Amino acid sequence: MTKPFHLAWFMNFSVDEWNTPFSAGGTPWNGDFYVDMAQSMERACFDYIMIEDTLMISEAYGHSMEAYLKYALMGPKGDPAPLAALIASKTKNLGVVATMSTMAYPPFMLARLCSTIDSLAGGRFGWNIVTSGENLAAQNFGMDELPPRQARYDMADEYVELCKQLWGSWEPGAVVLDRETDTYADYTKVHPINFEGKFYKCRGPLNCAPSPQVRPTFVQAGGSARGRQFAAETADSIIAAASGIAAMKEYRDDIRARAAASGRDPDEVKVFFIVTPVLGETMEAAQAKFDNYVSSPNYMVKTLASISSVTDIDFSQFGLDDELPHLTTNGEQGSLDAFAQWGKGKTLRQLVMDRATRGLTGVVGTPESVADRLAEVMAEVGGDGFLISSPFQKVSRQYILEICEGLVPALQRRGLTRTQYTQPTLRQTLREF
Repeated sequence: MTKPFHLAWFMNFSVDEWNTPFSAGGTPWNGDFYVDMAQSMERACFDYIMIEDTLMISEAYGHSMEAYLKYALMGPKGDPAPLAALIASKTKNLGVVATMSTMAYPPFMLARLCSTIDSLAGGRFGWNIVTSGENLAAQNFGMDELPPRQARYDMADEYVELCKQLWGSWEPGAVVLDRETDTYADYTKVHPINFEGKFYKCRGPLNCAPSPQVRPTFVQAGGSARGRQFAAETADSIIAAASGIAAMKEYRDDIRARAAASGRDPDEVKVFFIVTPVLGETMEAAQAKFDNYVSSPNYMVKTLASISSVTDIDFSQFGLDDELPHLTTNGEQGSLDAFAQWGKGKTLRQLVMDRATRGLTGVVGTPESVADRLAEVMAEVGGDGFLISSPFQKVSRQYILEICEGLVPALQRRGLTRTQYTQPTLRQTLREF
């Protein structure tokens, strides 16, 4: 029997699937749509909801913002941190992860923000650590372009170390609440860190009390070799975009080996693979839904624009029926590698078609058939879980219902996913099995 695995959800604080018969209208900005979504996920006992973010409106595809604004691709979007706090206030057990860039936040500000939300969430907050991979984002913060990827990760290593020291600047027991001496906190247990590194400098201490987890749960999505190393050394949970079972297994085995070589327990590094199920009441209905989507006039443009935005490569320049030349980027190299499937000889058109299922067969079907397929995949890969994402670029209430009240119960009936929460914090929930 396959051992239980974890579930999370990858989403954007952006426009919902607004232009379909089952849409919510395209105005989610008060957060109600995503609160409802999170509550559905909590009933289904997901580990966490992860709120993605980028810090620009791309013009990578065709050197224009047209596709990104016309189709609301990755924008407009709201800041994930306040949405995370809102969701946490409306849930009791679900982990809430917000994406925040090491490029955009001074370390002290980020450390305090994470600590604050973790306290508001009762120990259920996670930080998705990104370095940002788009030059347009860098230009929004006063830079001409991003540093090279190697330098960005070197900076991120130091950034995370600084934040960890800030979170540790209050010793356990520093808050004493001694009424007799009128002492709230013991000043001898709160310390400046006087951090001075190659890239960052900070006196400390943090000026908020330690949160339930002390530090947030760390989530990361390292895809390149350098990114994998950073993730293996740092993350509690890793988001992986590997395409196909062989790539998934290679990725997880590599992460576990890197974690062990870094002195970590590999079992404490949970790798979640992005999966995009398409569900129907029958196999034929699910396939018809999938075929209708990928044959839609705008599918090709939307998909190419999306991959262009995260890789900073204009895919409009390549012929759809030609094999891609080998490409490298200072953007998200791991996302590029997963999309391009180097060495398989596929045309760009074929790669775009594969994108809808992330290269994984068997995820178009009934809840029962997809549950069986996910069990097979996890048994072959070895663990640790899946990160659900809508294949339709946007998410709808219908899709949320199909996953949370269709697929998840089928997984639960097979003993594959949790049926209740037993741990008080997100990190403990991830490490439960």
